[in-house]
Amino acid sequence: MAIVVITGGAASGKSTAARLFRQLGVEVIDTDQLARELVAPGQPALQAIVSAFGAAVLDAQGQLDRPRMRALIVSDRQLKKQLEDILHPLIMQLARQRCAQAEAASTLPYVLLEVPLYADIRPWPWIDRVLLIDCEEATQLARLQARDGVDAEQAQAMLTAQSSRAERLAIADDVIRNDAGLAQLEQAVAAQHAAYLRRFD
Repeated sequence: MAIVVITGGAASGKSTAARLFRQLGVEVIDTDQLARELVAPGQPALQAIVSAFGAAVLDAQGQLDRPRMRALIVSDRQLKKQLEDILHPLIMQLARQRCAQAEAASTLPYVLLEVPLYADIRPWPWIDRVLLIDCEEATQLARLQARDGVDAEQAQAMLTAQSSRAERLAIADDVIRNDAGLAQLEQAVAAQHAAYLRRFD
C-alpha cells in the first residue's frame, strides 16, 4: 500500500480536502490526532513537555493547554524546535503503526497521512508521495482571521512561524489549488483520487 502525505499551510483547506478523501473511502490518518493521543495525561510525551517547558503549560485538569503552548512557540523558533524534537519522533513512530493497520484493513491501494507541517520536518523516507493543498497567502490570511478570530498581525505571525509557500511547493509531488471554493476542491480531490487509484493499482 502506498502512503501519501497530505499537507498544507494554516487555513489552506487541507482538513477539508482530507474529509473529502474520507468520503471517497480513503483511510486518512491525522497526525494532529496522534499528537493529542501522545500528550494525554499520563503519557511520557506530556511528562517530557512539562519537564522542558514547566507546569504552566498544563490546564486545571492536568492536560496540555494547547492555546498556551501555541502562544509560547509561535514567535520563538528555538522553543518550537524543542517541542518538535520531543513530539515528532513519537508521532512518526505511531503514524507508521497506524499506516500498517490501515494497510491490513483497507481495500484501496493507498492511505493518506495528514501532516500539517510536513515541510517543517525532516522528510520521512517511507512516504511515497506528498500532496500539497495550496492557496494564495492572502487567502490564507483572510481564512485565518475568520476561522480563529485573530487580527491581521496575529494571522501573519502564525504564517511566518510556518514554512513558506515556496518551501511547501518544493517538497510537493502533487498540488491541489484551493482558492476557488468547495465545489472546485471537491472536483480536484475526486480527480486526484482517481489518479492515485491508477498510479498505485
